Amino acid sequence: MALGGPFHERGVNGRTTKLETLVHSRQMADALLVAGVAAGAAAVGAVAVAATSRGRLARTRGQALAARTSLEAIERTSTEERRIRDTILSSMREGVLLVDRDGRCVFANDALVRHLGGSPASLDELFPTEIRRAARRAGYTGAANAVEVETGVPSRWLRANSQPIDGGGSVLVVVRDVTEARRLDAVRRDFVANASHELKTPAASIRAAAETLRNGALEDPPAALRFTEQLQRDAMRLSRIVSDLLDLSRLEGGSDRAEHVRLDVIAADEVERLGDSAEEAGVGIELHADGVPSVPGSARDLALLVRNLIDNAVRYTPRGGRVDVSVSAEDGKVILEVIDTGMGIPQRDLPRVFERFYRVDRARSRETGGTGLGLAIVRHVAENHGGEVTVQSELSAGSTFVVRLPVADPARDDASVG
Repeated sequence: MALGGPFHERGVNGRTTKLETLVHSRQMADALLVAGVAAGAAAVGAVAVAATSRGRLARTRGQALAARTSLEAIERTSTEERRIRDTILSSMREGVLLVDRDGRCVFANDALVRHLGGSPASLDELFPTEIRRAARRAGYTGAANAVEVETGVPSRWLRANSQPIDGGGSVLVVVRDVTEARRLDAVRRDFVANASHELKTPAASIRAAAETLRNGALEDPPAALRFTEQLQRDAMRLSRIVSDLLDLSRLEGGSDRAEHVRLDVIAADEVERLGDSAEEAGVGIELHADGVPSVPGSARDLALLVRNLIDNAVRYTPRGGRVDVSVSAEDGKVILEVIDTGMGIPQRDLPRVFERFYRVDRARSRETGGTGLGLAIVRHVAENHGGEVTVQSELSAGSTFVVRLPVADPARDDASVG
């Protein structure tokens, strides 16, 4: 301890006494040397332990920082994934709904709220019972199913596909508004039925007339003339129906709008073309047309539009009546008006007069040779040219059909040419 005392003290107090004065023999010097080495080794060991502890601490701290960074990255990724998921779900036209095993709504996107016409808070109240039952059935059985239900005011049809998503009874329900699809399907069925009927009627008449002629009517000149005229009328009617069907099929693909068309010139041509048939029917027809700008479109299709409107007016105007055709321009539109003094259209029928094969008076239409497709052609042509057609009418007071078409844009035309 005597040897260490001065050394430790010097080290602590910083004294400058020479080491030789403390050493009186070689043995003392050797002992001091050994003690110094031992003390130094202990000091080095302490430093090493401290360094090792600091290293472990540093490594632990680094691992913690790395873990936190990883968690933050996972959180950012999760947040981004949720944002992407929410964006996708909110932009979908289909309604998406998550239902638990008890039939409660757990999650719904905006489209479903729109389909049901309510708010997220009222989903449980608005959720149709039939869809809820189908979802619960899918959860219990583990098998997907689909149902269509009518709901809401005004009436809407919804198709719900329920798909189990795990073994816990939760079900993902995807809901689509199929109101328009059902309407189009009904229109298609009506079209097929009406087309079949319209084609069958003249075909049956032609067959009956042909059989009558074959069975001896040819030997009776007056009868032969009557039946051959009937054959001609029915054959022409069949030809008109087929021609109108082909026109409709073509118009559903759009109209070529590359030409600059003067609607007043087309109206004049069609009034002249139909003048003889109007005179034969005892209906006066008059054209009022000022110089109007051209419209971009198809001369062929616009002639169809004008022809069908005038022909329709003449067919449904009694003898002694009149049809006025006018063409004018206003507010960047060319306006065609066809006004008749005919039988008029009941208010309940006005929304449907532009449907295929729809007739207000079927008996009169067949009697006058109408196909029931003329106004449908008018609507298609008007819409293909960026315009619209409207009708106003009162029963026994005549009808007014108005077509509005946008005029040609000279600046755009010049740019396309340049």
